Amino acid sequence: MEKLRVAAVGAGYFSQFQYDAWSRIPEVQVVGVCDQDTSRAREVAKRHGGWEVYSDVLAMLEEARADVLDIITPPSSHLALIRLAAERGVNVICQKPFCKSLEEARQAAVLAEQSGIELIVHENVRFQPWYEEIQRQIAAGRLGQIYQATFRLRPGDGQGPQAYLERQPYFQKMERFLIHETGIHWIDTFRYLFGEVSAVYAELRRLNPAIAGEDAGHVIMECAGGVRAVLDGNRLSDHCADNRRLTMGEMTIEGSEGVLVLRGDGTLGYRRHGENLWQDIDYEWVDHGFGGDCVYRFSRHVVDGLMGRSRLANTASDYLANMNIEEAVYTSAREGRRLRVSSDVCGS
Repeated sequence: MEKLRVAAVGAGYFSQFQYDAWSRIPEVQVVGVCDQDTSRAREVAKRHGGWEVYSDVLAMLEEARADVLDIITPPSSHLALIRLAAERGVNVICQKPFCKSLEEARQAAVLAEQSGIELIVHENVRFQPWYEEIQRQIAAGRLGQIYQATFRLRPGDGQGPQAYLERQPYFQKMERFLIHETGIHWIDTFRYLFGEVSAVYAELRRLNPAIAGEDAGHVIMECAGGVRAVLDGNRLSDHCADNRRLTMGEMTIEGSEGVLVLRGDGTLGYRRHGENLWQDIDYEWVDHGFGGDCVYRFSRHVVDGLMGRSRLANTASDYLANMNIEEAVYTSAREGRRLRVSSDVCGS
């Protein structure tokens, strides 16, 4: 089988998980790594056995004959890089936050459609193994009619003037932070688990004066079938876990037949309605890389989709729904009211 030729731009903190994933997929050949800081690109290439290094994206696209460009750079660069790839018929995987704004994301989706390429947003949290198992439990009817769900985001990494500087310093300067950078993961995951969001109510605030954006708040999302899904976010507080970045928090889902919980160590528990005994839900997962190896699981899904084995999730046109909800969250918080979510994600 001919291999999928992947070129990547960006060699910052999170890229390590993406390069690790590509190196483990036998149908993939990495044909180029690019970063403005070529020393970082060389370090990546050396770690993985000598991949080709580039300092210029255009040169990489024209010389490496890539099938896919993996964009692992900040949002301000996304639209221009997507345009370069689209003009050359190269499929794109783009990190989130996706582009600088909803309007730019819409432009990117149009570019992809007009050029006939696949544009997939690197949204990996729904691929965390516990959420895939939760989805199986819901589909099997174990919870019955679902009433509500709450995810308590508690990474505990946001206190003091040094918050985020060691790993991702640009977090401090993001004017939209908790929802745009982090909460968007659970907007997508709530849609995956509970269906489309029709309305939101949000209250957001900033607790750490060292950063520009909000770092705490509550968002109530009205999902299909009357489910209320709550994102209770606070980046300064933590939760009980050896690795607080494994799940980033804890989830509780309540239904007519029982309650399901996700704990900070990735384990799942179930209590039947009317009983007091908690049962552990056994399922297989690997504690590797980030979030239960979700970056590999996402990348594996993309390869299968591009090779025609399955339908791709989180294409740009699909992902616009997440960004539309995000925009409604910020508007709700600003105006202090419940806001219906428009179904017109394209803004026509």
